Amino acid sequence: MSFERIMGLNVIDEAEYQKYRNAMIPILVSYSGAFGFDFRVSEVLKSKSNEPINRIFTIDFPDAETMNAFFNDAEYLTVKTKHLDHSVNARTVISMHEK
Repeated sequence: MSFERIMGLNVIDEAEYQKYRNAMIPILVSYSGAFGFDFRVSEVLKSKSNEPINRIFTIDFPDAETMNAFFNDAEYLTVKTKHLDHSVNARTVISMHEK
């Protein structure tokens, strides 16, 4: 089994967001994580959140514990602060589940 997190973001700075992705992917891989799907969204027809969404992706890990370790990794948190926090103004966890 593996663990999947489905996220919705509102990216406001594509160039800075790409810097985030480039910097975090080696860290993600070190936790045996990977992106499964990645979409730019032009129109949201229905949402359970009031937050805007223009990007949806899945991120996969071997299990929930590994996912939590990744998101709490000091190097990841530095990359997040440097690039993600300035390139995204809304984050929505759509789902987290075993698959």
